[in-house]
Amino acid sequence: MVEKQINDLVRNVPNFPKEGILFKDITPLFLHPEVCKSVVKKMAEQATISGAKIDAVAGVESRGFLFGILLAQELNVPFHLIRKKGKLPGKTVEFSYQLEYGSATVELHQGFVKANENILIHDDVLATGGTARAAAELIKMEGGNIAGFAFVMELEFLAGKKLIEPYSGNIHSVVSY
Repeated sequence: MVEKQINDLVRNVPNFPKEGILFKDITPLFLHPEVCKSVVKKMAEQATISGAKIDAVAGVESRGFLFGILLAQELNVPFHLIRKKGKLPGKTVEFSYQLEYGSATVELHQGFVKANENILIHDDVLATGGTARAAAELIKMEGGNIAGFAFVMELEFLAGKKLIEPYSGNIHSVVSY
């Protein structure tokens, strides 16, 4: 049911952010609060079905914040922000990586992740896996464990799951393309 709702609402935007890329836009989902609630419930169910202990959720800027905070609330755990370089105040740890169309550096507040805290990493889309891997590296740099990964959608043809499987086998997407 929720999978069909997502498929009906996600729009394809050709040539964004650059020529030759077909962008899957989740923003129409936010016009439908009941669909958003269903997406969050589905991600929470998927993340916990394995029995994984989840102490916190980390959401990746910026679309990972939209469902990430809701997912943390559904699981009744804290929320960590993973942001682009220069966007977090105070001391941070950073990790640089390659995107499918460039490079990026992400940061996490230093000292916010507790030692051995089990973190569920959330982003809207699993594409090449680079951003999710960067998030996992940040969590590990701070002494946390990767409890799993939760995505709204996965672009299977980009094989991003292979890049993040070494961090956790608990990898779920509500829909896959």
